[in-house]
Amino acid sequence: MNYAFFSFLAGLVFGIGLIIAGMANPAKVVGFLDITGEWDPSLMFVMGGAILIGFFAFRLASAKSKSLLGFGIKIPDNKRIDMRLVGGSLLFGMGWGLGGFCPGPGLVAIGAGEVKAVVFVIAMIAGMLLFEVIDRPKLR
Repeated sequence: MNYAFFSFLAGLVFGIGLIIAGMANPAKVVGFLDITGEWDPSLMFVMGGAILIGFFAFRLASAKSKSLLGFGIKIPDNKRIDMRLVGGSLLFGMGWGLGGFCPGPGLVAIGAGEVKAVVFVIAMIAGMLLFEVIDRPKLR
């Protein structure tokens, strides 16, 4: 089986799902985050559905050593809540609130020609590179 083909297929299905759910539309995301104005709760159902599916998918995957395609499965086992997790979550939330994108929808929006998404993805990559320079050596 071709790993690249199935990776592409999974990404394509994920991207289409993001478009259908409205997650690639920054106005929809900002409307969800604006709890003091005209709050749009529709993305709560998208997130709830993702959490529900993820819950059962992780339980099923953790009971297996290989995927349906024969590839190894590695489930993260770190359950610690530390300053790195909290700080990263805060940065993620600020970026999501300011830009209206998170990584997946940002990439999908670039494909749709959204200029703001290009700025977001450049900032995201800069943050990843900054992490590599500052924090990654501590993990080795």
